[in-house]
Amino acid sequence: MSEQIDVLLYGLGAIGSFYAFILSRSDHVRLTVVARSNYDAVSANGITINSENHGKHTFRPYRVVRTPAEASPVDYIVCAHKAIDQEDVAAQLKPAVEDGRTTFVIIQNGVGNEVPFRNQFPRCFILTCVTWVGATQISPGIVNHTKSEDMQIGLYPNDRLDAAIESQRLGTFVNLLQHGKTRFKVLEDMQQQRWEKVVWNVAWNSITALTLVDTQTWLHSSTDAEPFTRRLMREVISVGRGCGVNLDDGLVDKLMDKINAMPGIGSSMQTDCKNGRPMEIDVILGFPVRKSKELGIPTPYMETLYLLLCAVDGRIRAAL
Repeated sequence: MSEQIDVLLYGLGAIGSFYAFILSRSDHVRLTVVARSNYDAVSANGITINSENHGKHTFRPYRVVRTPAEASPVDYIVCAHKAIDQEDVAAQLKPAVEDGRTTFVIIQNGVGNEVPFRNQFPRCFILTCVTWVGATQISPGIVNHTKSEDMQIGLYPNDRLDAAIESQRLGTFVNLLQHGKTRFKVLEDMQQQRWEKVVWNVAWNSITALTLVDTQTWLHSSTDAEPFTRRLMREVISVGRGCGVNLDDGLVDKLMDKINAMPGIGSSMQTDCKNGRPMEIDVILGFPVRKSKELGIPTPYMETLYLLLCAVDGRIRAAL
């Protein structure tokens, strides 16, 4: 790899900052970051990562901007922002997009995340990712990272474009991840990974956000709490299967065993709710609910939680 690779990273929170660090380890990357609330700190001091896996590092991106409007067309746009108002974000990114050149790398929770980008940029490539990184931005531009670090990455195929070039774009980005010494796996079927994670997120994000208690407190709150959670997970699995995703019946037991082996935890949605920030409702619950209606699959538990969260989110947005 000898050419200069221009990368724009949008969403410089904890996860975005972590992957900015990973990408910055390659001399071939010219990294521009869109920093909003942490713009002043990152512009003045760069980004500091305190990682249990990688040690402590401070680095300065090639360029720090407040909005994508300040950017020029790039080779890769890494979307690590919270998956809220995706259509609006895609529109904001237009100044950094060049048909046939730009590849989107979507690192977000949820399902259906890729659709707004494909609709607005049908001549662009898309890589889609599921990440499991334990990171927290403890103050603007300073991120603590635990040992939790993994990613699954693959293509969101585009039949309109050359498959060989599409694979090449994936390979180039994979090389950057390898150079950054992060853990990842390239998979053929990323939608299965997205839906498996959304089964987890539909349950724990929605329940912890609405109850404002942790997972163990919820599970021990009544004898019906665990059966409720299992039925909710099974609803999501049914919708995923209706969308052509091969989800196994044993996934519910696997996820419940995982949560029962952990201490009580909250969720990113609960944190947003407590702090009066808009929540990632649409890609976690909204998309599966809409698909369930299209497919005629009853999802009373998921639909109820979705409606309640929309009301809470509406209250939060009205107060901003």
